[in-house]
Amino acid sequence: MDCYEAYERYLTEEKRAAPNTRTSYLRDVRQFLEWLDADPLQVVRSDIETYTQYLTARGRSPSTVTRSLASLRSFYHFLTWKGMIGQDPARGLSHARVERKLPQILTNKEVELFLEQPDTGDVKGGRDKAMLELLYATGIRVSELIGLDVDDVDLENALVRCAGRESRARSIPLYPAAVKALSDYIEHIRPQMLEHMEERALFVNMSGERMSRQGFWKIVKNYQEKAGIDKDITPHTLRHSFAAHLLENGADLRSIQIMLGHADISSTQIYAQVVGREQKLKHIYDKAHPRA
Repeated sequence: MDCYEAYERYLTEEKRAAPNTRTSYLRDVRQFLEWLDADPLQVVRSDIETYTQYLTARGRSPSTVTRSLASLRSFYHFLTWKGMIGQDPARGLSHARVERKLPQILTNKEVELFLEQPDTGDVKGGRDKAMLELLYATGIRVSELIGLDVDDVDLENALVRCAGRESRARSIPLYPAAVKALSDYIEHIRPQMLEHMEERALFVNMSGERMSRQGFWKIVKNYQEKAGIDKDITPHTLRHSFAAHLLENGADLRSIQIMLGHADISSTQIYAQVVGREQKLKHIYDKAHPRA
């Protein structure tokens, strides 16, 4: 039984929540897990803060955001109580606080440092290098990354085709370093990892089967630790960084929206807040600091 099913049973059989309350809580938690695209047991505080900011950017009312946060507090309190997680990431969070929270973005130097961590001299490192380069090159979601098949990659034209949500398929360009990492992986590494040659998954685990979200999450946390980066890096952090860095370098919001697969441009506009804040601080610093 997964944690969502356990929570549903708790609301029904132990807490005996009213039908409307149970439906509301479960809907809010389900929507969060769909947005998360990662292991709910590995969630950190910044993930929940970013989600509430996402809801606000999409035009959700303060009461809706507050209710969603209350549902998540209930969910993670339950997981902590049951011993499924060690620390409650939602404890003490309030809507007033998270409304001001913007997505955490890596600097260009932090991205370079992070991408340098895999040891491409071995099979696992070569695979990890290809996965991380592809994620930062395209900004795709974790579910989209692990859902890719070999046929979705067009190395000749430096493109990856992504099915996306709700049939919003899109093609996203790849920069040269990502093309090289993918080419090395597909030609030399992936065949060594396959258990069955008919497997179509692009990225496979050490057993030769399609990579899982939880498996990739652990890969990201491992390289964060190796890189010595203090920021809490999740797969979604690379997606945020992809979008913010494109915007910093002159890409328009509409193009970023298409590449991210956002249905509504309001979801993309949050990156304008991040970039605008940093550019304003840099302008003030350059103007005011005596040695700038």
